[in-house]
Amino acid sequence: MSRTPIETLNAIAQVIYDKKGFNILALDVKGLSSITDFLLIAEGNVDRHVSSIARAIVDELNARGEKPIHVEGLGTGDWVVLDYSNIVVHIFSPALRERYSLERLWNESKIVDLEIDVSEPAGRYEET
Repeated sequence: MSRTPIETLNAIAQVIYDKKGFNILALDVKGLSSITDFLLIAEGNVDRHVSSIARAIVDELNARGEKPIHVEGLGTGDWVVLDYSNIVVHIFSPALRERYSLERLWNESKIVDLEIDVSEPAGRYEET
């Protein structure tokens, strides 16, 4: 079943939230970027947490039939990039997010209102 990019952004954001990621931000960069339509930026606490969040995103989207074009940084975990063509996901450790401040690079972009269910995950994901 084909999903809209907004539905996919919401699914990614939900995984991040459920895995206790934070500072989740989605940007619409259509017309500003030649490589993607949306950026989703978030943080994990430490490198293992960042990698765990990224793996959970890949697993969730694989289950939906969506495979990443490229994955970078899973081994180090301080900054993981998941490229899904029209959506590029950046999961950072807090220090690197602050250092690179991707939001400022795309300050002309529009913020996407995400729909995240903040009720208890009810076993959606187990801690890894």
